[in-house]
Amino acid sequence: MSFGARFFFAFACFFKVLFDGAFAARAELVRESLPALPASVPEPKAEKPVEKATEPKPEPKKEAPKPPSNDAALTLLALLQREGRLVDFLLEDLDGADDAEIGAAARVVHSGCKKALRDHVTLEPIHASDEGAKVTLAKGFDAATTKLTGNVTGEGPYSGTLKHRGWRAKDVKLPLPLEGHDSSVIAQSEVEL
Repeated sequence: MSFGARFFFAFACFFKVLFDGAFAARAELVRESLPALPASVPEPKAEKPVEKATEPKPEPKKEAPKPPSNDAALTLLALLQREGRLVDFLLEDLDGADDAEIGAAARVVHSGCKKALRDHVTLEPIHASDEGAKVTLAKGFDAATTKLTGNVTGEGPYSGTLKHRGWRAKDVKLPLPLEGHDSSVIAQSEVEL
């Protein structure tokens, strides 16, 4: 092999090894299987084809994360429907209703949904301060629990007005589904006989 051909081949192999893990593994197997040549002996011409290195086993494919089950969310929605008729209220066309009718319906929905929420989810505020209070957030605050709004510039600490305390679910106690239960049924249809 001429110097130019070897140079081009080495250049191509460099990038192939750098960006192709399977090729790099095969090249390593070939390199390890060849005996070391003495420095004073010229490279022999290959008379026999070089045995092909065994293919390394491909890495097992990582499974894509499974989508989360909707069962718990649907169970909670069913509880809010059962206790407060939340789904009925949200899907109702309120364009023709007057404010007094909407207010009366909202009071019933609010009462029932509040009961369902209190019975099955224990909530705690993220911020202990009252809404409207001045608060200071240290540099490196937990952005998963606190969202900055308004004119956000630079790095913390930040001082501002607490607009919403936030909520964190401390405990969730949903009923266990019965065998064969279809969680997609939020509310059964009703037929009066």
